[in-house]
Amino acid sequence: MKSHRMEGTQMPEEQTTVGVIGLGSMGLGMAQTLAARGFRTLGFDLSAERRTLAEGAGIAPQPTIGELIATSDFLVFSLPTAQDVLSVVEGHLELFRAKSGRRVIIIDTSTSEPDVSRDLAGRLALLGHGFLDAPVSGGPAGAASGKLTMMIGGTEEDLALARPVIEAMAAKALHVGPSGAGNVAKLVNNLLAAAHMITTGEGLKLALAAGIDPEAALRVVNAASGRSMISEVHFPTWVMSDRFDSGFSMGLMRKDVRLAKKLADSTGTHLPLSEQVASLWASSSDLADSDDFTRMGAFKQTN
Repeated sequence: MKSHRMEGTQMPEEQTTVGVIGLGSMGLGMAQTLAARGFRTLGFDLSAERRTLAEGAGIAPQPTIGELIATSDFLVFSLPTAQDVLSVVEGHLELFRAKSGRRVIIIDTSTSEPDVSRDLAGRLALLGHGFLDAPVSGGPAGAASGKLTMMIGGTEEDLALARPVIEAMAAKALHVGPSGAGNVAKLVNNLLAAAHMITTGEGLKLALAAGIDPEAALRVVNAASGRSMISEVHFPTWVMSDRFDSGFSMGLMRKDVRLAKKLADSTGTHLPLSEQVASLWASSSDLADSDDFTRMGAFKQTN
């Protein structure tokens, strides 16, 4: 599985096969990027429609997860929950056992749970395989352009083996620590993003009530110490424009905030402001899980 980089683009000398499990808005984008950068890319999704979309983008759809695992050198997971990740691995342990002489590295880009990642990494290591928890930031646009930020937990050895695949998908790949560390970092990041969405919206709501143009107020925030990526990117692009179509749903952010609160509870960490943030995301009953998460920043409502 030799590879080299040529003018910033991953170009394998001997074609490496990467199997992508989960072809949603993130998984399909990552699979398209891998295929465009010269990897033989296989894909699986429960949805026949997503498999058809993948085929049109140069990805070879597989009828079962088992067939995908059997022929892949690396696996990229893009799944909704930790339980989905666990189910895929546990349901195919015999396949991994049969491939024990041919090391496979799983790159799990799902926003999963640290304990699940640590458990799977340990079990797969006993079978001769690697597992990296590697959740991502950057949304569907970053997935489709290979410009994601990836926060990685796992061993240096597995990261070195997986680096050609990771560099094809991510502009920034940060090794945080051992198994589970990437998951923790992602939950911290998304907890802050959830808080920034609320606080930025409330700040602009105050500016509007006090007679200041919210766009002028936002320019000040983004030139001063109150700025964040939420204020610099999400508000101008998706909130101020009333588009609310960033590609990340209320349901997914609610899940991530809930997991962050669970982590705080399990570690005995008192986070009074974060608890309020978690309560606000959980109680926003006027917004459906299918709504875009940027709707939490809508400040023009009168309430």
